[in-house]
Amino acid sequence: MSKILITGGAGYVGAVLVPYLLQKGHKITVIDLMIYGEKVLEQNKNLRIIKGDIRDRGLINKELVNHEMVIHLACISNDPSFELNPSLGKSINLDAFAPLVEMSKKNGVKRFIYASSSSVYGVKQEKDVNESMSLEPLTDYSKYKVECEKILQNYKSENFTPITLRPATVCGYSTRQRLDVVVNILTNLAYHKRQISVFGGSQLRPNIHIKDMAEVYNILINAEKSKVSGEIFNAGYENQTVLDLANTVKEVIGKDVQLKTTPTNDNRSYHISSKKIKKILNFESKFTIKDAVIDLKEAFKKDLLPNSLTDEKYFNIKTMQSINLV
Repeated sequence: MSKILITGGAGYVGAVLVPYLLQKGHKITVIDLMIYGEKVLEQNKNLRIIKGDIRDRGLINKELVNHEMVIHLACISNDPSFELNPSLGKSINLDAFAPLVEMSKKNGVKRFIYASSSSVYGVKQEKDVNESMSLEPLTDYSKYKVECEKILQNYKSENFTPITLRPATVCGYSTRQRLDVVVNILTNLAYHKRQISVFGGSQLRPNIHIKDMAEVYNILINAEKSKVSGEIFNAGYENQTVLDLANTVKEVIGKDVQLKTTPTNDNRSYHISSKKIKKILNFESKFTIKDAVIDLKEAFKKDLLPNSLTDEKYFNIKTMQSINLV
């Protein structure tokens, strides 16, 4: 089993990924700023949690020693949070990246998995947006993702295996919950307000269950080097319209939930193909959007997510607005 350093390991995906990899027998070091709470991960003899900043090169260089793999999740995520403080976003999402990759390679890290985003494609008309298509990022957030992908490719060598992952929007329950992504937003409103508003509805949105996301990383950790070195993989469940997603939420939460549709001028659709990761690594989603909604419903029923409509910790932009992170 491997020693793995995970940046941003106490974030939304990390909070599910870290316990999953610990179950697989790996030793994990998490470096995270902990701005969304410090009691996200349970203690484990094979887990070290460091409250730290990926921009702190001294810390990163010291902690990388004796790690075989890095999974880089840390970033200022989603466009509104990024636009709130562009210089902060650039310093974390772009400026810290090349030093992290370089130090990883120098410290003997063998495999580096980078969490990019399917937003790098921009808006495409094609039905199946695959990894070979041109990148047309629309925001600084996605432009910096593209830049980091390019930087990472430059470090590929016999002893250093870079892998880029372009996930769909993640959904479902996590101990570091986000309620500002589409499926989770709809479920939260349906459960607590018994009403969902959909603007437009025909726009396509790719999503992936958070448990499937964890399994993708597990597969990339274990895959043969020849299959993954320098490769880029999309990862999603299926592309569904916003209206389909809303109807799935209504089906799970209750027939009394009112579904209100409003016309919109924003008819941008995002859709990706996950055929490559299935063909090369035999990954296929096991969990559906309905499963994600059911998990969230259970979490609400058990009061695992108190004050879910108002507590800023569930909403990245609200948290960013309330802290003075420089």
